[in-house]
Amino acid sequence: MADFNPKSACEAILFASGAPVELSRLAQALELSEDEVRGVLDELTDEYQTAQRGITIIRLDNAYQMATVKEYAPQIRTVMDLRRNTPLSQAALEVLAVVAYNQPVTKAFVEQVRGVDCSGVIGSLTQKGLIEEKGRLELPGRPLLYGTTENFLRCFNISSLEELPPLPEDEEGGSEKIEEKSEESEVG
Repeated sequence: MADFNPKSACEAILFASGAPVELSRLAQALELSEDEVRGVLDELTDEYQTAQRGITIIRLDNAYQMATVKEYAPQIRTVMDLRRNTPLSQAALEVLAVVAYNQPVTKAFVEQVRGVDCSGVIGSLTQKGLIEEKGRLELPGRPLLYGTTENFLRCFNISSLEELPPLPEDEEGGSEKIEEKSEESEVG
C-alpha cells in the first residue's frame, strides 16, 4: 500500500462493519488520536453531503456508522421488499420517553409514572430494538433496568441523548415529584 489515507481507511472500515463503530476503536485501528479521527469523519461526512450522495455517515453517541440518506427510503424499501414499520402507539411513545429521560429505569418505575401496566409495551419496544436490558437493580428481587439503544438514536435521528428536547417545567415541580416517587419505590 503506497500512501496511507485516513479518510479512505475510515470509509472502508465503516462500510465493511455495517454497524456503528466506536470512535476509540477507529482511532486505535488508524493509530491516530480520537480528535484526528473525528476531524477526518467530519470531512468525509461533508464530502458526502456536498456531492449529494445516497449514503452518509451518522454519529450515534460516540460511534459512527454509514447509512443511506433518508430521501431514498421508498426506493430502498421497494428493492428490498421491506414493509414500512407501523408507527409507535401513544403508550409506546410515553414508555419510550420515560425510559429515555430517566434511564436506567425499572418496569415498576415506568408503571408508577404512567399509572398502568407496561409489560406488553416494554416487551414490544425491546423486540423493536428501541430499548434493552441494562442490568439489574441491587434490591430484593433484582429488577431489570432498561435503557435506550443505538437503534433508538438512529430511529429518532439524534446523535446522543443530550439532543433530546428539554422536558417542560411544571408549575408544581412535576419532575421533582417523579424523582421523589422513584426514591420512595426503591426504598419500599
